[in-house]
Amino acid sequence: MPADVLLDVLLPALRFLLLGLGLLVLLFLVPLATHALWWTAKGGRAENWSTADWSSAGLLPPAAAVPGAMVRVYAARVGRWRGIFAHHSWVVIKEAGAARYTRYDVVGWGAPVRTDAYAPDGRWFGNAPEIVLGLDGEAAARAIPQIRAAVADYPYRSQGSYQAWPGPNSNTFAAHVVARIPDNDVPLPPTALGKDWTPSGRYAEITPSGTGLRLSWRGYLGLTVGWVDGLELNLLGAVAGLDWRRPALKLPGWGRIALIPGGDVDKARPTTGPERGPASGPVSG
Repeated sequence: MPADVLLDVLLPALRFLLLGLGLLVLLFLVPLATHALWWTAKGGRAENWSTADWSSAGLLPPAAAVPGAMVRVYAARVGRWRGIFAHHSWVVIKEAGAARYTRYDVVGWGAPVRTDAYAPDGRWFGNAPEIVLGLDGEAAARAIPQIRAAVADYPYRSQGSYQAWPGPNSNTFAAHVVARIPDNDVPLPPTALGKDWTPSGRYAEITPSGTGLRLSWRGYLGLTVGWVDGLELNLLGAVAGLDWRRPALKLPGWGRIALIPGGDVDKARPTTGPERGPASGPVSG
């Protein structure tokens, strides 16, 4: 093959490769690196499980003080260096007239699925939770039977089935449950690593919101496009993308960054319940 013809073939391929590497650096490596620096400089975290604060963050009122049904989905940063990358998500319910809350989540030791293992609005490894979704009254009452059914039929509940990365993990469980909430239009945060995990042989599925399509290879590589879910590129569990419904960037490590002040005031916030407010800004996907 003549040299000029070879160059005509190789140069476009090289440009495409350099463009791909540039996007990889810009969309994934730069956000992760800057968030790692911020997380390290912030400090003040427990170094081990036994010294971490797992107490209530004071977000929920006493259950007896709330006559109606309630549903909350919370997310909190995980412990130590892993908090650079990911949140842990869980679900809290209270039926109308109930005197207590019920919390469901998945952990990485023993039997994965746990009920009331921690305070409903408890800190996770010392990190305060943030509200992802809040439902009250009739909306919550409709959702609770579906949530209970989803918890009961979660398929990765046997001891040893949990995998912190890429899944199935706590966020795989939360995504499974949230997908069953009627008319839900608030996805899990992009930093809920494991939410996009799929078992071997399943490469395409409808998103939990029911408004989009997800292509995924076991959580290592994926693409999600949907009205509620926006555009998400998944690389090794890290997510970069856009939210076009409520304009925002989705950046690895940092999570969701709203582009319009007040643009997150929607269904992620309960409209009638006595929620005392999240510990910090919204993390909803």
